[in-house]
Amino acid sequence: MTQYPKAFIYDLDGVITDTAEFHYLAWKKLAGELGISFDRQFNERLKGISRMESLELILQLSASLLKMSNEEKVRLASKKNEFYLELAKSINEENVLPGIEDLLKNNKKHNIKIALGSASENAKNVVEKLGLISYFDYIVDATKVSKGKPDPETFTSAADYLGIPYKECIGIEDAAAGIEAINKANMFSVGVGSLEHLSQADYLVEDTSKLDFQEIMKKYSEKNS
Repeated sequence: MTQYPKAFIYDLDGVITDTAEFHYLAWKKLAGELGISFDRQFNERLKGISRMESLELILQLSASLLKMSNEEKVRLASKKNEFYLELAKSINEENVLPGIEDLLKNNKKHNIKIALGSASENAKNVVEKLGLISYFDYIVDATKVSKGKPDPETFTSAADYLGIPYKECIGIEDAAAGIEAINKANMFSVGVGSLEHLSQADYLVEDTSKLDFQEIMKKYSEKNS
């Protein structure tokens, strides 16, 4: 008999929608203003980590910027967010990734709680624009945690709020830092992407269109039997 979990915790970028391109363009614009060369390869290192952590990595590319004050760093992080929000104004219901709404509907149908675990401070705003806010029982964003992924806090705080044991939660992520966080929380990890980056996931699909509810339930049951 298939054993069902009590909660699904979704990452936002790369799982529910793909605003990664907006983040990339916003960081690239900021880096350009600082005289730093920034490309897609380097941008891969920023996936799944917080805005301030991302900024620190970018500043390390220029020795002259390493002694920047905290106030200036906060100003630059805010500036990046302004660039991002301007680009993200165009997000709407058509930007929900394939297969996601079907999975959310299946969660609801089986009385499984739904949470969002995102490194983005704009998570709630984005989910509202996507027309999905009514599905979510709880949203964890960067303002609600002190330690970002790969620390498990994003996922454990969602489970704690919902009052659900970690072993009865499934986390879905597209970044290695996110999969590591789910695994550290002793939850069942579902990866969306390539084996090269997400080999530690309990179950892996190449893209969101392959996220089949019954298949995930089967793999979850096998691990927990």
